[in-house]
Amino acid sequence: MRLILQEFLSLDGVAQGPGSPEEDTSDGFTRGGWLVPHLDDAYMRIVTGWLDEADAFLFGRRTYVSFARDWPKMNDPDDPIGTKLNGLPKYVASHSLTTADWDPTTILSGDVPAQVAELKRQPGRELQIHGSARLGASLLAAGLVDEVRLMIAPVVVGGGRRLFPENGTPSGLRLLHSETTPSGVTSQIYETTGLPQYGTFDSGA
Repeated sequence: MRLILQEFLSLDGVAQGPGSPEEDTSDGFTRGGWLVPHLDDAYMRIVTGWLDEADAFLFGRRTYVSFARDWPKMNDPDDPIGTKLNGLPKYVASHSLTTADWDPTTILSGDVPAQVAELKRQPGRELQIHGSARLGASLLAAGLVDEVRLMIAPVVVGGGRRLFPENGTPSGLRLLHSETTPSGVTSQIYETTGLPQYGTFDSGA
């Protein structure tokens, strides 16, 4: 399977709590729900199309606990997002969880990158990371992410957990596709290319 990192971001790179004020209040975060005013039919089309490629999901502990609390209640068989999230295999990277009741879920502990590398060797299309910014950044740094998909909302949150931390590992990316919804959300799909290239600007060129 290919490992796909999918994130909802603000213009200033915040990934925390896009869906509601109560989604993730850790570290005193009070600005959740910043993505919701920008949702429209085009956004749903893009996100649903991405989900159609998933054969399994990978979460960090914080995101998993939040999703496991909310998504099992959204069990409408006509909801393509809920159907995928509730029905497909899920993996959660955690050194503290001992049980996971959102079936079917497998807990990954110990050497998580090695276990994710093993999952990538399994047959299937995509193993998708949803949310889980810290896990996603760590697996990107480990060279395990094949593709990065971002939905960037036209808002500056001004604080909160970011996908790409300061002094993180450099990563090269190649843009594969970009699309902007009527509400101003930009969908960007990148292929990872290893370390970035560097150069010197020549003003006489």
